[in-house]
Amino acid sequence: MKNAFYIASRYLISKKGSTAVTFITWLAAFAMVAAVAAMFIIISVFSGLEEINNQMITNLHADLTIKSKSGKILPEMNKIQSTLRKDTDIVSFSKIIEEKVYLGYKDNGEIAYLRGVDSAYTNVNPIDKNIFYGKYPDFHYSNEVIMENGLDNRLSLPVNSSQDFATVLMPKPGKGIIQQENDIFNKKEIYVSGVFPGNDQLDNYIIAPIELAQELLDLPKDAAYQIVIKLKNPANSGIVKLSLLKTLGDQIVIKTKSEENAAFWKMINTEKLMIYLIFGLVIFITTFNLAGAITILQLDKKEQAKSLIALGFNMKNLRMIYFFTGLLIVLLGILCGLILGSLICFLQIYTGWIKASETLAFPVRIDIINYFIVSGIAIFFGLSISFIFSKVNKKYISDN
Repeated sequence: MKNAFYIASRYLISKKGSTAVTFITWLAAFAMVAAVAAMFIIISVFSGLEEINNQMITNLHADLTIKSKSGKILPEMNKIQSTLRKDTDIVSFSKIIEEKVYLGYKDNGEIAYLRGVDSAYTNVNPIDKNIFYGKYPDFHYSNEVIMENGLDNRLSLPVNSSQDFATVLMPKPGKGIIQQENDIFNKKEIYVSGVFPGNDQLDNYIIAPIELAQELLDLPKDAAYQIVIKLKNPANSGIVKLSLLKTLGDQIVIKTKSEENAAFWKMINTEKLMIYLIFGLVIFITTFNLAGAITILQLDKKEQAKSLIALGFNMKNLRMIYFFTGLLIVLLGILCGLILGSLICFLQIYTGWIKASETLAFPVRIDIINYFIVSGIAIFFGLSISFIFSKVNKKYISDN
């Protein structure tokens, strides 16, 4: 075994019989370096994007969310609020109303989601920390809102402009003869005080004081569609949920953060699996360069193989030589690929030289697990190809 490994290492670094053999051998190594580095970089970028989305989801959904079991409006609001105030496991809670609205500004218009929140909302979901331009509403006025950045850009709506207002239209419920626009819609003008970055869960969102939503929907002042809750210990969300359900009865539904985000995490895990499969396939295809290198190395070292047989090596020993040669190429490619990938990732983290947009650099997060995943995939395919193609045909050894 030691002799086979030593000879394999000499085969890798020594001068080959022809330039073509040397070229193919090192091409296999460089191809493995490129494939491993690419997979590590892409997985690290995906980890960075996952972290950003996770932060945004954390700000969108609370530890617990209370909704009505039937209908939109929560029943017995006073009882619910009184119960929540007495519960020592609850840090804060906030009332929410969310509906689709039509948002218009000059000649532009969009369908958007209006999320009406009370002044305690940032104690539960600190969305105010994500505002990158402008400020969070101070709740002195019911029409002061913040808006998702993409929605604001599409409407070309100025931020913090006291002379520019957008119009929000909400269809009126009920029946009757329509004689004018006011019979169809409730209309309010809104002032945009700030913008926040969006994602798949916050696309086309407007966050406003709950009074604005109540006015547009003709609801009483204490009405809400849901209540979001922040806990002292989020790990106890299941226990607190059962306790609240026992106290408040079966007219409400309570969901934990993981239950609210089930569809999102299913999508994230599916995307992650697809990335692993795609780049696993890339590494698998790359290892065929390794197959070519082992095969042509056997042809190049034909005379040496005969000499080794004469010295007492058997076919198994010869096979181990070529197997170890392939293994060394794979390990060299993995080591150099991970180093190269790490350097590029660290460069992106500290400089942000590759931009996803004018203001946002591609996020990158380096996780230890990513090193093991990439190495494991590369070693699996590398070992498999080395084992298959290291088989020595007795015929070519015996040929003169």
